[in-house]
Amino acid sequence: MSYRYRHQPLKGIYLTCQLLTTIFLRVPLWILLAIPRSQRPRESWSVKRVVLVNFVRHFIGLSEKTGPIIALPNHLAITPGAKVNGIWVDPVPQLVTGKLQTWMSTSSVSPVRIPGYWIHKKGSTIKVGAAPKPGEKVLYNFHGGAYIRLSAHPSDVTANIVRGVLKHVDSIHRSFSLEYRLSSSKPFEVANPFPAALLDALAGYNYLVNVVGFAPEDIIVAGDSAGGNLAHALTRYLVEYQKDQTNGNTEISLPKPPGGLLLLSPWCDLSVSHEGPSASSHQFVESDYIHPVEGDISYAKDSFLGVMGRDAALHNPYISPSSLDPALVVDFKGFPRTFIVAGGAEVLYDQIVTLRDRMIKDLGDKVTYYEAKDGIHDYLIFTWHEPERTDTLKAIAKWV
Repeated sequence: MSYRYRHQPLKGIYLTCQLLTTIFLRVPLWILLAIPRSQRPRESWSVKRVVLVNFVRHFIGLSEKTGPIIALPNHLAITPGAKVNGIWVDPVPQLVTGKLQTWMSTSSVSPVRIPGYWIHKKGSTIKVGAAPKPGEKVLYNFHGGAYIRLSAHPSDVTANIVRGVLKHVDSIHRSFSLEYRLSSSKPFEVANPFPAALLDALAGYNYLVNVVGFAPEDIIVAGDSAGGNLAHALTRYLVEYQKDQTNGNTEISLPKPPGGLLLLSPWCDLSVSHEGPSASSHQFVESDYIHPVEGDISYAKDSFLGVMGRDAALHNPYISPSSLDPALVVDFKGFPRTFIVAGGAEVLYDQIVTLRDRMIKDLGDKVTYYEAKDGIHDYLIFTWHEPERTDTLKAIAKWV
């Protein structure tokens, strides 16, 4: 991926041309082509949905040529704003052990201080970072974006998920979203490969348990897309090394695993094991806005995997718990109750189903699976994706 229009003034000229051609040419053409119901990606879709999905796909395609179109908040600072409740989270090198310690050394990353943002239910009087009331539940959230884009900041589009959960789930009054480090590679700065984000996620969990005072069983770890990948990795680390402590390793004192795991369109196979002409990764390309092969997905994988390389995506259960490679050894024993969401029109559908089946094999009825038949990838982000969005949030409310 060359990002050939990343430099000004070429970037500005390119984006201006794209804006004008989209308004005056693409949108009218999309509408015209979607009028026959048989020509829509899904016959149940409205013309409006067809146009909006095309627009999102096109917008993402622009960033694949220019790099970030607008500057977004990142882990280097707390970005202020109206009703923005940001705090700093201290690193926890004392909680890093085993495989995580090895991967940290291999990738030359280390624990650092990172921001996080509290979002409260509308009308809440809870003070920022206040100790929980007895039995109070909290959502600990990781945003999506292929580990290379988007933000935990309340202004980011992914915050629509958090606001949706807070609106529909009576027992959750606040959420904490972590601004974990994003990965990058050439032609940009090479920075923050795996396991940088996992180190950050661990620090945020420690903050909720040992600083704010939440009981682990009252924490629901949630993530959408790449954030779902991270939510799974954090939970796996807490589960595996909790067992290690039980077996007599007293070098670290990890908090217990969370009480719940919420995986929303999780990116759970970073390898190519679910790709093929008959797979959802190809069959559903026209009904989704991301592409499993083209665009910057290769850049995202290379940036995130870093020196560990593509083989790690095949064999590492922290990275690809759904990989179909026969060399992968993975189980979910000890995981908390889990709610998995998939869109029936998304390219990641097959790998999510693989994850579902593997978790049910080990956890049985502790796993709840919800599928929106005509839902696109990460559809809970989009407030226009109705009625699937509201129906899913109501199902999550019942599960919590």
